Amino acid sequence: MDTASPGTTELAFRDATGTDVDALVALVESAYRGDASRAGWTTEADLLDGQRTDPDGVRAVIESPDSRMIIAERDSVIVACCQLEHRGDAAYFGMFAVAPGQQGGGLGKAVLAQAELIAARDWSARTMEMTVITAREDLIAWYERRGYRRTGELSPFPYGDERFGVPRRDDLRFELLIKDLG
Repeated sequence: MDTASPGTTELAFRDATGTDVDALVALVESAYRGDASRAGWTTEADLLDGQRTDPDGVRAVIESPDSRMIIAERDSVIVACCQLEHRGDAAYFGMFAVAPGQQGGGLGKAVLAQAELIAARDWSARTMEMTVITAREDLIAWYERRGYRRTGELSPFPYGDERFGVPRRDDLRFELLIKDLG
């Protein structure tokens, strides 16, 4: 288990297991969907309705030999998570969620830094990649302040596939962001 100490309460990191699936789905949903997500700044409630993930999606990440679901806990309570996927010289960062009441205090920065450390240390990844909805300019700016760069490489939002949500707009697309890990 890796630990870091932002603030006064120790933050502990661990890999998710199958017993964490329901808690992780609830965390991701609370950070992005519905009125509860509006307590934090990562909400996508104005862009998308429906689900952000489901138990099958989370379980697939946990069980895949090329992926890890990293959990951040404080006092044995899950407060954040992210997905890492090994893609050769790169690692993909996704399913990033911080509990809405915990946002804005540096927890997200700590989780992102831990994910970058794991990708470089355990997989020798040279870059971290992610896709972000282009309409999320505030989120893209947050990643840019952490060394990620916009590539201009766009991909369509999966309209019609409700596993990723029900769009409230018809102009959604993703942009690939990349950071060199050294």
